[in-house]
Amino acid sequence: MVLFAIIILVVDDYFLFKMIKKLYIAFLFSFVFAFIFADNILQAQKIAPLHADSIPDTVIHKKKHNKADWAKLRMYATDNERLKSMPPGEQRIVFMGNSITEQWKTIDRSFFAAKPYINRGISGQTTPQMLVRFREDVIELKPDIVVILAGINDIAENTGPTTLDNIFGNIVSMAELAKANNIKVILSSVLPAYDFPWNPGLEPAEKVVKLNTMIKSYADKNNIAYVDYYSAMVDERKGLKAELSDDGVHPTLAGYKVMEPLVEEAIARVLKGK
Repeated sequence: MVLFAIIILVVDDYFLFKMIKKLYIAFLFSFVFAFIFADNILQAQKIAPLHADSIPDTVIHKKKHNKADWAKLRMYATDNERLKSMPPGEQRIVFMGNSITEQWKTIDRSFFAAKPYINRGISGQTTPQMLVRFREDVIELKPDIVVILAGINDIAENTGPTTLDNIFGNIVSMAELAKANNIKVILSSVLPAYDFPWNPGLEPAEKVVKLNTMIKSYADKNNIAYVDYYSAMVDERKGLKAELSDDGVHPTLAGYKVMEPLVEEAIARVLKGK
């Protein structure tokens, strides 16, 4: 402002005065803008940079946990330790699978009660996830038999697009791991499904038929027991019968009552060595 007053006293030319006035106003605006910008930079510098050391341990642990436990290895960890510390005694049978297996013990508790059946189903899982946890949830429990029911969530693309060959390969890998550890294997057909409520439009019916053909062929060639749930539960659309399911994918109690004698017949046959 002092500078502007001096200019008024010195400059006589009116047009020159107006030009200087405009330049001075522009200068003031530039100065104010520069001041605000510089202040923002200084404030930002006061904020500590986000290094790993400044992130709370709980956040880091949670992120590591989510990445490391993609297969949900921790879900049955406590119960697995308890079972490993107990003498097997009876002939253990592990049921390995997804939500169809996991919900079995909830919907029909009597099927698992007072039997050497160990449920290792995890809702939503695909075959690669099961393969990752197969050692912890099956092999280290030293069962006599493992019943594998897997593949429908792969077809539903729960962990992304895949191929029938990849799904089949993961099932074969689980079977081979079991056999290498002296565990007898029972392979299950995938249950029929016409569509998936959570991921519609994938047209799974024919894919299920093809995958079951692959699984049964492998079982026959390698003298492995095969449980055919599919034929007993399929409807005219190659979906799951309405009276056996509420959503077309997961069995109700009526559905499990169809499955139970089929798998128990296979278990009895395998235990007898037939």
